[in-house]
Amino acid sequence: MKIIDPRVWVLSAACAALTACVAPPPQPEDMRLGIPDRLPVLSTTSDAGALQLTPSEHWQQFFSDPHLQALITKALEFNSDLKVATARVAEARAMYGIQDSERFPQLGAQGEGQRGRVPADLSLTRQAVTSGQYQVGLGVSAFELDFWGRVRNLSDAALANYLATEQARQAFEISLIALTADAYLQALELSERVELARKTVATRTESQRIMAQRVRIGSSSELELRSVDSLLLAARSELANLEREKAQNAALIQQLTGHTGPVADANTLLAEQRFDEVVPADMPSTVLLQRPDLRAAEQQLVAARANVDAARAAFFPRITLTGVAGTASSALDGLFRGGSGAWSFMPQISLPIFDGGARESNLALAEARKHMAVANYESTIRTAFKEVADALAAQHWLAEQEKEQMALVASEQDRARLANLRYEQGSAAYLEVLDAQRSQFSAEQMLLQLQRVRLANTVALYRALGGGSAANSTTNNAVTN
Repeated sequence: MKIIDPRVWVLSAACAALTACVAPPPQPEDMRLGIPDRLPVLSTTSDAGALQLTPSEHWQQFFSDPHLQALITKALEFNSDLKVATARVAEARAMYGIQDSERFPQLGAQGEGQRGRVPADLSLTRQAVTSGQYQVGLGVSAFELDFWGRVRNLSDAALANYLATEQARQAFEISLIALTADAYLQALELSERVELARKTVATRTESQRIMAQRVRIGSSSELELRSVDSLLLAARSELANLEREKAQNAALIQQLTGHTGPVADANTLLAEQRFDEVVPADMPSTVLLQRPDLRAAEQQLVAARANVDAARAAFFPRITLTGVAGTASSALDGLFRGGSGAWSFMPQISLPIFDGGARESNLALAEARKHMAVANYESTIRTAFKEVADALAAQHWLAEQEKEQMALVASEQDRARLANLRYEQGSAAYLEVLDAQRSQFSAEQMLLQLQRVRLANTVALYRALGGGSAANSTTNNAVTN
């Protein structure tokens, strides 16, 4: 029988190990965004005296109304969801610290003492033996030599996850600011609409009283009285509806900020809000990169790529070092005498030759999550582009619509004045006056709604461009580099 040379076994084992170290080739990424290089431009006219809207402005500069600033400050302090988001950032930062610590050796001090007695019938010398062993040292336990970058990539993934969590918190903060501003604008609009409805109810109540008296003396018809009654009931119904919406909006503001009093004084008007700054014409689409949600998606993609590299590094051997150096002695008072030095060093290399496909599956899982992160990044960019494009288009056409509505209000007011003069002179029926008053009331209500919608669209543009929170350029540059 021929005996196989042991070197053949060693060579076969080495070949098997090297074969196991071969990782599948990386899967290519397909990132085709399909968005224009520049944002759409509908108007190049601008007010030379207006401030420019830039995504880097802080919200205090964008929202200059002191009442609104106070509400936003309370919302940022009061909102529980924002506190949860902030705690998640702290959690992600701690997890990154735990993961990053594995890149460095863990040095620890250890001491050990042992004292025992062996009875005579168990001792080789047939005499009872009392012995002791004491040792003190510093040691490094299972420190991995990261030749293939597994630990480093896991640390990079944890850092990217932490940064993505911070960007998600900023995105929520911007949304909370925008939601508070929208609620404030809604409160101003409803206050003015309620006041307008109350005046209309008072006017129509007086008209109904006069018309009822004229019917009693026979100078007006029952039809005219019923028409006045209908307008009065419609005005009362609209007033009740507006009061309901006002109460609901007040409850929303209380939920957001904890504020229970009036949000502004009675003299604050919707038309006085001046945070509708002009957006520079022909903006590049790269301004979208300042959006926190897009930066969060980017960091999630960075984390997914790092996890792929870590999974690929798992195909290579893992080399760990364990060592300890100190003193040892059989007696406690001999620990620090000459010649008591002791040390041990134990390097270890490990490579699973057969794991049932676990490493391949883990790499495939990381690759799949990376492609999901790529698709999410692309979708976030497209969504951001659409939101900005919609807000820019709405800004242009809402301004046009508001200008036309203001002209309509002026026309309806003049029409109501002329109809009333014609009625007083006996040239027109009172139904013509009622129709003019109804049209005037509707036009004035619509103007207030348009003013609020235009300002709310500016808030939406503020949010779509990344808000006014100061970006952490130092952290972003560190990640980019």
